[in-house]
Amino acid sequence: MKTIKIALMILIFIINLATSNPSLADDISNSISNSDYFIGQKVVWLYKSRADSEKIQRIPAEVVKLGSKQVQVKVQKNQNDFVNRWVNRDKLEVAHQNLQHPQ
Repeated sequence: MKTIKIALMILIFIINLATSNPSLADDISNSISNSDYFIGQKVVWLYKSRADSEKIQRIPAEVVKLGSKQVQVKVQKNQNDFVNRWVNRDKLEVAHQNLQHPQ
C-alpha cells in the first residue's frame, strides 16, 4: 500500500513538471517577440495627467525593463531624483537625439 502511494505521488510530480511553464522562459520569449524597445533606449512618454485631459506632456525617459504589455521607464523627477513607472507601449515613442529635459 505504501509503494502505491509513493508511485502515485511520483507520477503526479512528473506530470506537474511536464505541464508547467517556466516563468523565466516566458519572460525571455516575450521580450524577444516585443523587440520594439530595448533596455537603455531613450524614449518619450506621452503622459496625460488625467484620462479626460486634452493636454499631452512629452516626458523624456529611459527604458529599464520590458514586460509583455508594458515597459518600465526611468523618469527624472528633480535635479538628481529619478522614478520608475510602468507605461503602456502605445504611450511611448522613440526619442530623438536632440530632445532635452524640460527645465
